[in-house]
Amino acid sequence: MGGVTGPVFLWLQDVFGVTLLRARRTLLQAAILSCVLVLLVWVAIFLYGSFYYSYMPTVSFSTPVHYHYSTDCDASNSVLCSFPMANISLLKNGKDQVMIYGQPYRISLELEMPESPVNEHLGMFMIKMSCYTKDGQTVAAVARSAMLHYRSGLLQTLNTLLFSPLLLTGMTEQKQLVEVELFSDYKANSYQPTVGAVIEIQSRRVQIYSAQLRIHAFFTGVRYLLYNFPLTSAVIGVASNFAFLSVIVLFGYLQFIWGGLWPPEQVRVMMGDTTRLQRRREEARKRMSFSQTQMPQKDNDRVAEQLEEPRQQASEI
Repeated sequence: MGGVTGPVFLWLQDVFGVTLLRARRTLLQAAILSCVLVLLVWVAIFLYGSFYYSYMPTVSFSTPVHYHYSTDCDASNSVLCSFPMANISLLKNGKDQVMIYGQPYRISLELEMPESPVNEHLGMFMIKMSCYTKDGQTVAAVARSAMLHYRSGLLQTLNTLLFSPLLLTGMTEQKQLVEVELFSDYKANSYQPTVGAVIEIQSRRVQIYSAQLRIHAFFTGVRYLLYNFPLTSAVIGVASNFAFLSVIVLFGYLQFIWGGLWPPEQVRVMMGDTTRLQRRREEARKRMSFSQTQMPQKDNDRVAEQLEEPRQQASEI
């Protein structure tokens, strides 16, 4: 009984050792594969993020407009000494340009104006905008008209009575937001980039609470898809990068483990390296012709076999 138990125990021990070794090897391979896949995913995400950041311009840009005017005159009846004017920088952080070359932009000015009697009797007034380069050269100029929206006396009375609690507490004010579109399709020049703009309100009686200059980009083509379908574009972009990186890693692994997809000898033959076979054929022909005149029949058979050998190799290839 003891003689039978010993070999069985040794067999079970060998089986357990082999199984444990295979399990450890499988776990190691799975861990390495998981690390490689995670690394490829992160690299694919990084590549897509870098492409998106470098390819997509600023979607919208907003900056406050602070007007200044002359005060060295005898102004009367709410008349300013000069037209209100503002100089706006179109650079982010003083370095990067807001508008890139070839991208169309919509530029508008938002005026927060009180519903005062002066503004109501003002009527239409002109707003002029001039874009300039780093050297101070004007590259584009436009002039647009604007005015308060008309509201009858009865409507103003009803609105005052309805919102009187909010007006008394200061939670709201009697004002209007007037938006003026200055450029509907502005494109920056690559040779003369726009770095700033001068905005002038050509009226000495206008009253303004605040103003905002807004620049919004209109995207087409790939930029339109990236902006309007960000999730779908991100999935497709990351998946494409992951597939491309996976193919590169797979070919590198095959080159490292197996020496490539094709054996070196077969690659040389496929590339046209048949000089050695042709040389052997020529030598065999010479020996065959020489044996037919001087050598015995036995040697002729041996030479014939030598001639047949390269032919068989060429046919197998």
